[in-house]
Amino acid sequence: MFHFLRRGQNGDQAVSADQTPPDFMPERPTIGLALGGGAARGFAHIGVIRTLVANGFTPDIIAGTSIGAVIGGCYAAGKLDEFEQWGRSLTKRRMLGYIDVSFAGSGLISGGRLAERLYAGLGDTRIEDLPVRYGAIATEIGTAHEIWITRGKLVDAMRASYALPGLFPPQQIGGRWLMDGALVNPLPISAARALGARLIIAVNLNADNFGRGTVIHDHGADAAPIEAAARNLFGGDPGEKVTKRRFLGTTNRPGISTVMVEAFNVMQDRITRARLAGDPPDVLISPRLGRVGVFEFHRAQEAIALGAEAAERALETVGDAVAALM
Repeated sequence: MFHFLRRGQNGDQAVSADQTPPDFMPERPTIGLALGGGAARGFAHIGVIRTLVANGFTPDIIAGTSIGAVIGGCYAAGKLDEFEQWGRSLTKRRMLGYIDVSFAGSGLISGGRLAERLYAGLGDTRIEDLPVRYGAIATEIGTAHEIWITRGKLVDAMRASYALPGLFPPQQIGGRWLMDGALVNPLPISAARALGARLIIAVNLNADNFGRGTVIHDHGADAAPIEAAARNLFGGDPGEKVTKRRFLGTTNRPGISTVMVEAFNVMQDRITRARLAGDPPDVLISPRLGRVGVFEFHRAQEAIALGAEAAERALETVGDAVAALM
């Protein structure tokens, strides 16, 4: 170590060449993870977390929005292995089994089957009992307040944070009706910092959308055959079930779920850009997930690998940031 000072015979201070380590080593800064939303792309959070932990950068604080709240909560509860195993086992057919479509409530998907899966793994685990400090971000209906859920049942907090408006029903916690936190804070850097983190590592799942959000200067209707237009309007094969067609869509026409999520992603992307400009993290990890669709949960293995690759690229930056704060 070259930071010790010695006083020369003339009274001047000089740097000692003695490399003997000090009697104490400074503690590393408190590390906070800010895990953003992105539906199926959220499996990349698993690869990021595993890579950071394997290299000694274990998070002390986790703030998550939507799928980030789910992955972060599973890690905090020591259940990431089980969640990863479940994710890797998903196929298109198995994923459809979790889509319990309902037009009777305040969401197109009741979410009961997915909630049962979460409760099976996490039970009644409470946030207060987690070994790391944790917060799930949600939005209150009616007031648009940004709500940080930092106590109570972990699964309830997760469900509120990923309750995409119109798709999943809102959740009532502590007398407040809550929906997806990405409406107000898609990448909760501010929450991780407020919860006590000195060094913030943020994971943005939607940074790889090249060419999105530009301006098309000249556009208009093309001359299309009436038959093709009719097929686009009514969704293709007339034998397909109406409910499934409306929800999932066809190759010729986007379904309700796709339209809602795409609209949500546009808004989330704009808010994230603004937040990053005003409150950047110490390290930003951006997995290259542009080719993974938001509903392609069956591609968990690919998303996990892409998250790990992005974290590997950022390790040197993380190390430098830790050293600078010690």
